[in-house]
Amino acid sequence: MSVRELLVLGTASQVPTRRRNANGYLLRWDDEGILFDPGEGAQRQLTLAGAAVSGITRICVTHFHGDHCLGVPGIVQRLSLDGVPHPVVAHYPASGAHWFANLRHAASFHEKAVVREEPITAEGRLTDRLEVRRLEHGLEAYGYRLVEPDGRRMLPERLSGYGISGPAVGELQRAGHLDVGGRRVTLAEVSAPRRGQRFAFVMDTRLCDGVYALAEDADMLVIEATFLRSETDLAHRYGHLTAAQAARVAAESGVRRLVLTHFSRRYPEPAAFADEAREVFDGDLVIAEDLLRVPVPPRR
Repeated sequence: MSVRELLVLGTASQVPTRRRNANGYLLRWDDEGILFDPGEGAQRQLTLAGAAVSGITRICVTHFHGDHCLGVPGIVQRLSLDGVPHPVVAHYPASGAHWFANLRHAASFHEKAVVREEPITAEGRLTDRLEVRRLEHGLEAYGYRLVEPDGRRMLPERLSGYGISGPAVGELQRAGHLDVGGRRVTLAEVSAPRRGQRFAFVMDTRLCDGVYALAEDADMLVIEATFLRSETDLAHRYGHLTAAQAARVAAESGVRRLVLTHFSRRYPEPAAFADEAREVFDGDLVIAEDLLRVPVPPRR
């Protein structure tokens, strides 16, 4: 059975605390392991969570402030140390290519793993499922969005009505039709449209069009909530969101599960973020904690 879940490695913003490691998130999506914004200590957090570095297939960096990328050296070196056999693709803003090069080769090691760099030069699709949108921060920054193609959901009662079961179901799905008892049964007769799942990842940014484009109809939105409403002006000045702003984005964009994270050290109690978000978002709300596993909501 495929697994689709978010493993939270760290939830601090610029400065880690005793309870919160620096940023870092591993999205397990079927056979992919997408590591977003590995801050310092990401390698150790993976170990504490019982997640193998060999599960990483892609590294996605939103921008090059340290709390979003200082874990890259340890991860890259660990890929070689563990002899990870598959290539790992690295995405990051192209304007920071020199920073990624410095991080990748920050210390001497025997490089055996293949890390294939694919810098982001503009908004749009990186793969058939992964796309990026520009965000507003002090440095060039991008948010990521993973979109599963739409498919169809089989209807057991209709399959049963036509006497279709076992391997014949797979044959029907592949061919689009099946001849049963002298009658041709089409896929449309025994199934219903099913929208593909959508995941969005939004870090350091002010409110902008890119935030809403990424969040639109997301089954899970992972988004920064560095500040509370009382520091709205400060958040805007430094290119960040408040919990209220993040929650409003989720409410207006039809998000099913909202994960707030990237909290400033000035707030020792996370309950305040939940209280503020609940004023505008009545959906599934998660206040992220280090090493928390958050399932992607099941398909509808």
